[in-house]
Amino acid sequence: MPAHARRGVTAVLAAAGLLLAACGQAPPSDAGTAATEAQAPSRVLDTLVEDYYEHYLELNPLVATANGDMRFNDRLPNTLSEQWLADLLALEQDSLARVTAIDPASLDEQRRLTYEQFRYGRELAVAGFRFPDELLPFNQFFGLPVFFGQMGAGNGIQPFATVRDYDNFLARMRDFVVWSDQAIVNMKAGVEQGVVLPKVVVEKSIPQIASFLVEDSGTSIFAAPIKAFPESIPMADRTRLSDAYVKAIAGELLPAYKRLHEFLLHDYLPAARESIAATALPNGIAWYAHQVRMHTTTAFSPEEIHQIGLDEVRRIRGEMEQVKAKLGFAGDLPAFFENLRADPKFRFESPEQLVDAYRALKDRVAAAIPAQFNVVPKGDFEVRAVEPFRERSEATASYMPGTPDGVRPGVFYVNTYDLSARPSYMSESIFLHEAIPGHHFQISLQQEIAELPRFRRFGGDTAYVEGWGLYAESLGREMGLYADPYQYFGALTAEMWRAVRLVVDTGLHAKGWSRDRAIDYMRQNTALGDADIVAEVERYIAEPGQALAYKIGQRKIRELKERAMRALKDRFDVKAFHAQILMDGSLPLAVLDAKVERWIEATAEHAAPPSQGK
Repeated sequence: MPAHARRGVTAVLAAAGLLLAACGQAPPSDAGTAATEAQAPSRVLDTLVEDYYEHYLELNPLVATANGDMRFNDRLPNTLSEQWLADLLALEQDSLARVTAIDPASLDEQRRLTYEQFRYGRELAVAGFRFPDELLPFNQFFGLPVFFGQMGAGNGIQPFATVRDYDNFLARMRDFVVWSDQAIVNMKAGVEQGVVLPKVVVEKSIPQIASFLVEDSGTSIFAAPIKAFPESIPMADRTRLSDAYVKAIAGELLPAYKRLHEFLLHDYLPAARESIAATALPNGIAWYAHQVRMHTTTAFSPEEIHQIGLDEVRRIRGEMEQVKAKLGFAGDLPAFFENLRADPKFRFESPEQLVDAYRALKDRVAAAIPAQFNVVPKGDFEVRAVEPFRERSEATASYMPGTPDGVRPGVFYVNTYDLSARPSYMSESIFLHEAIPGHHFQISLQQEIAELPRFRRFGGDTAYVEGWGLYAESLGREMGLYADPYQYFGALTAEMWRAVRLVVDTGLHAKGWSRDRAIDYMRQNTALGDADIVAEVERYIAEPGQALAYKIGQRKIRELKERAMRALKDRFDVKAFHAQILMDGSLPLAVLDAKVERWIEATAEHAAPPSQGK
């Protein structure tokens, strides 16, 4: 699940799965700041975070849409423009100055968390403006051109239930043309400044853009909504909207995609760099270090993370060896991996069978939830196949959050491209990660806590969100899964996959690894299929640092659980621990650590017997 903090580009959460793309507004005024200076620090903080998020949504209307806030559904601003970037920087700087002036010692527990998370986020955001993300506006994994296709097809965050909804997307089509042309302008500037994507990334992006180019606008995916009007829309409006959509698709949208495609193919690809390391970019060492900090919410250096990865790979290999021996396989681990890749009994026979297998897990896993959790979300989710226009480069699985009111359910996407690379023995661990008790469970709970400030309800730190997803996989045995040793080996494979990321991402960007070396390392240490391995390595090349979040976050949650178990002994309650992790939403790892430590101390003190006097 991808959530991102790149400015003006898709921020689908990988960690909370939301999209960051925006429109310009001024930051809160000095008058508003002055009016609250005399107020209690708690009220000042409450006003500040709400001021911030309201302006943030005005700058980022797609985030509002994803949250279920429909006020800005006709806006898709030019998030790559100098003005928009200036507006966002002013908002972040102003908010940082205002929160820094608050004394956190006077705040209660919840506001203390709000203060710590908000200040951390603003400091990180302001620091990120040193680096020109806007010159790298999209890639094959994250970016507006493909996400806009999901929206326009009617199966994304954009609603198509009323006449106004349809008119809103017409406005967004016109805005997308402006954004797309600005992307070309920015990439040209990037070529001049030496800030360009690696050639391998551009080569994978070109066919994605090409997939939108059709001769007949009526066959475009953007025409899907006018082929499925709700019955409530009057016939006169259907006629008007159909004509308007065909005209906009043929006259504006498809020409914009064509200009983008031709630029990528004829101008940008020849100028793309042969190097793959983020550190090869101007100021690249500092840029990659910032991406590592942003995605892990830690102070770990790339070298420290590389070593953590090597240690984790060694540990997990030891567990894999034990399972392999139990299954009676005589060869070494790489040979066992090859055996698993080749064995037809682990292959789904059709895309439908693959999707159905995940749907079948829903009730089984739900029945085991009460033993581990005393809080559950109300929102539901659907299981869908990844759309054909993005399946070749998409990850094995991903999650897109629904709205808190349940009108749009969450979506657990499974990739049905190249079935040989989607082994059935990994289905249980993938389900736990993406659905319940993983992303759907955690994100839905967070969004349903109405008392949280909106930036906490709808935000997300990648290390926390993805760390929780990977931690959720580790609960399989306690929840009655992984009884089949192959499924448990699949869980180890999934954990190894995330451990290998620590080695490969830092290897590619900080240690001079080649793409082939990274692919070979993954092949020697995981049972993933070739299609997944190639897609994964190219994802790390395209989005430096993002893949580090999973294992770093999981290790922190696991560390906190072990700390609580040691301190509380027989008073440890796993349900109470999980509630502590989940019920305050996504937090930077250092903030989460301090919060859980306070809970451990309070629980131990409350449970301790009173001292006996003489």
